[in-house]
Formats: sequence, C-alpha cells, structure tokens
Amino acid sequence: MGSSSEVKSVLVSGGAGFIGSHLVAALVARSYRVTILDNFSTQIHGEGKIPAPQHENVCIVRGDVRSRQDWLHALEDQHVVIHLAAETGTGQSMYQIERYVDVNVRGTAALLDILANEPHSVRKILLASSRAIYGEGKYRCTEHGVVYPPPRSEVDLCAGDFHVKCPICRKDASLEATDEDSKIQPTSIYGISKQCQEQLFMTAGRALGIPAVALRYQNVFGPGQSLQNPYTGILSIFTTRIRNGLPIYIFEDGRESRDFVYVDDVIQATLRAMQDAAADFEIFNVGSGLRTDVMTVARQLRSALGGESSLEINGKYRVGDIRDNLADISKIQTRLGFAPSISFEEGIRRFGIWAAAQPLQRDRLDESIAEMRQRGLYK
Repeated sequence: MGSSSEVKSVLVSGGAGFIGSHLVAALVARSYRVTILDNFSTQIHGEGKIPAPQHENVCIVRGDVRSRQDWLHALEDQHVVIHLAAETGTGQSMYQIERYVDVNVRGTAALLDILANEPHSVRKILLASSRAIYGEGKYRCTEHGVVYPPPRSEVDLCAGDFHVKCPICRKDASLEATDEDSKIQPTSIYGISKQCQEQLFMTAGRALGIPAVALRYQNVFGPGQSLQNPYTGILSIFTTRIRNGLPIYIFEDGRESRDFVYVDDVIQATLRAMQDAAADFEIFNVGSGLRTDVMTVARQLRSALGGESSLEINGKYRVGDIRDNLADISKIQTRLGFAPSISFEEGIRRFGIWAAAQPLQRDRLDESIAEMRQRGLYK
C-alpha cells in the first residue's frame, strides 16, 4: 500500500476485544477513522451496555460477522479491513464445533463474498491468524532431522509421558523454532478454523487483486485481557484464581511452554503489516521468539499480584493441547523490521498492575473443566 497516508478508514472486526481495543487506540492516535464491528459477546465482555465511542473518529457497529447486512453496513467507505473477530477457546472448540466453524469460517466467507460481489473501497485485508494451525510445530530428531510430530498419544499422556515424539522412531524430539513454512497440522477445531480462515483470505485476496496478509499471533497477553472467560488464556485463568485465593492448577508437569508476546508488540507488528507493501500476500509469525514454561508463568504472575495461591501440578491434560510453542520470527524481522520490545517479565509486571485494579471476577475454571471432563476432553 506504500504509506499510511493512502489509508484513511480502517474497519476492525472484533475491535472491542482485547487485541482489537489496543489496535483501535493505536489507529486513532495515528489519525485514522476507525469502525468497530463487534457482537460484544457476554463470554468475553460480560453483561452490560455497549460502550459509547471514546473518540470522534471511532464508530461502533454492533453486529455479527455471519451477517451479510452487518458487514455491508460496516464496510461502507472502508480502505482496510483488519479481521480479528473469532471464537478463540481451544478446549471449548472441541465440543462447540458448529459454533466455532460457523463464526470463524462462515463469518470470514461472508466478508470475502461481499468483496467479490459488491462495490467497495477496500484496498487491503489483514487476518488475525494463530499459531494453533501448526499443531505441535517443528521438532528435531537426533536420527531423522527436522520432523513435524502429530498430536501426542493418549497412551503416553495417560502414563505421564508428556514429551513430543519423533513420528518415525518414537524417540523424544527436541523443540525447534517453528517458521512459516512449517507443516500445517492443527490439533484442535479452533486451529482448523484458523487454517481455513487463512486459506480463504490468501486465496480470495489474490483472485480479487486485494493485498491480503495473515498474521499468526502467538500467545498474546497484556492489560485488557478478558478476566472472566475461562476458556482462553492461562494468564486470565491464573489471575482470577490468585485474586480469589484459590490454588492454581498446573496441567501436565508444568514444563509445557508458550511463546508469550506482549499486546503492544502485536499492535506494532499489525500496523507495520497494514502500512508496508512488503507485507502484501504474505504470512508472518508474530511472537517474541522466546518461550516460557507454565510453572514460571504461574510464579511470576503470583508475585506480580502479591498472591499466596498454592501451585498444584496435577498431571492432568486437555485433548488438543500442544506441548510447546516457539515461533521463528525472522521473517517479520527481516521483511517488516519488527522487533518485540517488551520482555515477558516487564509484560507480567504491567499486566499485574492492571489486573489488580480490575473488579474481582467469579472463578469459573472448575465449570469449564467439568464441561471438558464430561466430554472426555480433560483427563
């Protein structure tokens, strides 16, 4: 697209959510006109009135991404669409299959169908994809080199062996940074839905001559996360447990890890992808390029919140969970000049200050676990 001066209006679906609200604020600060399309899901936002726009350059459309009419209303005079709206609970997706596919896949198809068949002013489209499409990701076997293991077997998991195995010789494999050319093999319905979104976006974008970008967000965290949704984000789950004085349940052995990336860094990466033509028709990992194990997360968060919750490693596991996540971010660093600037430690400090000032939420983790256990997804 060349430069931001060519773009005046940006539509952000899911713009009232965690990442979306940060993105909208950043866009407004750069003098863009922003339209938010959001359904204000009670699972994420809780009960309450739809907030009024906080800036004269922000318009809020309450609508559903599955509705053609809502898209048509929101798309009027837009130059860029940043599609964040999605159902995002990995565990929940395994039993609310129709809902996740309907919202994530059909909602994306509705947008693209309009771009293919109706007059519009859209010049670029960006998708919030996910590292979930990789499944277990990239590993190395001492005998067979780089491998892409399938989901871990329930036999191993039940026996307390949580390591990822080489798919050829079954020996323990070592984690490598997963790059964008890695094999795509999601282990959850959520991951499958994000893969479909990506393929729809990139294929339609090329066919229509509209530059498309897919951003594979890793584990995004920071102020503004929903603290009442027990289906996504261990930081949100742990925070609610700590503030209620409840024990923190650590699944598996506590050494499973994730690539946590602070929300401000995610926003910077997204803005670069929107503004820079070098991103057109490309796919990028957006992460920190580092991994942190869950036990470390729990300890640092407990310290940041000044809590005393016990940490209980229970050896349980959720079907569809991966063992580790480490993103190779060299492509976005090279092509777009992106470099994460907020360390996990600093991010947790900032998150803790924000979370401690929020209204105390009722803990719903046990309810979500009961739902998964009933369906054989928590063992």
